[in-house]
Amino acid sequence: MLIGFDGSRAFVEKRTGTEEYSYQLLKHLAKIDTKNTYIVYLRPGNRDCFPRRNVGIAMTSSRGAEATWRSLDWPSNFNFKIINHPLLWTQVGLSIQTFKDNLDVLFVPSHTIPLIRKPGLKTVMTVHDLGAEYLPTFHQLKQQLYLGFITKFQLKTATKLIAVSKSTKNDLVQKVGVATSKIDVVYEGINTEDYKPLPPDKNDQILKKFGLEDQKFFLFVGTIQPRKNLERLIRAFSLYCHSERSEESLTNVSHNKTDIKSEILRSAQNDKSYKLVLAGGKGWLSDEIYELPKKLGIEDHVEFLGYIGNDEKIGLIQSAEGFVYPSLFEGFGIPILESFALKCPVLTSNTSSMPEVANGAAVLVDPYDVESIAEGLSILSEDSKRNFFKRQGLEQLKNFSWEKCAKETLKVLESV
Repeated sequence: MLIGFDGSRAFVEKRTGTEEYSYQLLKHLAKIDTKNTYIVYLRPGNRDCFPRRNVGIAMTSSRGAEATWRSLDWPSNFNFKIINHPLLWTQVGLSIQTFKDNLDVLFVPSHTIPLIRKPGLKTVMTVHDLGAEYLPTFHQLKQQLYLGFITKFQLKTATKLIAVSKSTKNDLVQKVGVATSKIDVVYEGINTEDYKPLPPDKNDQILKKFGLEDQKFFLFVGTIQPRKNLERLIRAFSLYCHSERSEESLTNVSHNKTDIKSEILRSAQNDKSYKLVLAGGKGWLSDEIYELPKKLGIEDHVEFLGYIGNDEKIGLIQSAEGFVYPSLFEGFGIPILESFALKCPVLTSNTSSMPEVANGAAVLVDPYDVESIAEGLSILSEDSKRNFFKRQGLEQLKNFSWEKCAKETLKVLESV
């Protein structure tokens, strides 16, 4: 069969979230599928993200909308086609292409398929989450409107949907009204080989770069935005490390909760050397997050590193006392698996997909309760608890791989 694959997110310079999912899934489909033929559709700038030696072999060319070529590093049944529509790439460029190419199925590894497409074309779309539905105030108006109209229409008209967790499947059924039979759950994966601890000398260089050598720290990696619940995390960290502050200050930290549990107070007395390190690019509505540490008087204990590279991320995770991920809503949660692979204990939320991914191998907290997050930080600072969650994380990690994800995705594509 001829499979069209929207690769527009797979080949970008800085992959996060859906981009990494798109790339890894495509790469592993290329490893396991030798019988089907693929046309991978790209935006004009995507080709620049291939290594320089992957100049490709032109299969056909034109001065019009597209040129098809095959990368030297990909199997011969994987062809790449650049669609020259910088604006409305999906709804115009990809839409037109469905009429030109004799596809059996179009696969889009994200939320967006062409509204207008060749009649009878079967479509499969991956749904990563419905965050804009559950947390509308944390998304831009255009995102809210897009989900409210276009995305729901696409979800209902796609032939098949892949949900990245049971939680996301339940959301599709309950929030959008999609039939259960139309949705298959396929977990995302992780390449454990890509998450090997760095050599001590290289890791030391990374820690020194960020001024974290000989420093205990909790780590968050992700976009700095309200959905990640970073304001409550910072308040919880302030509560955990600065319990000797005045009652008025503590009330401010804990959102008017003055009944501070004694175990948090006790552990805090010995942990004022901790830092909270937040690594990631600046997102929407993030100004208050950056300003909060100064308001709480803990600016010397909170570090914003900005976007970091992959080696830097690995070095920081393997060195952290714990990875903190108290997000308000996630469709899956790849950072949880990355931390498991690097033997870093995890604190995460007891909502949406995160308990499903962690499955008993992480400290679960109520993301809306500052005190609960502070208690979780206290648990992460205990060596016996840290070692327990390290072991559990490695066991849970065995349930996820990109090869498994690719095999199950291919089964869906061949079933429509």
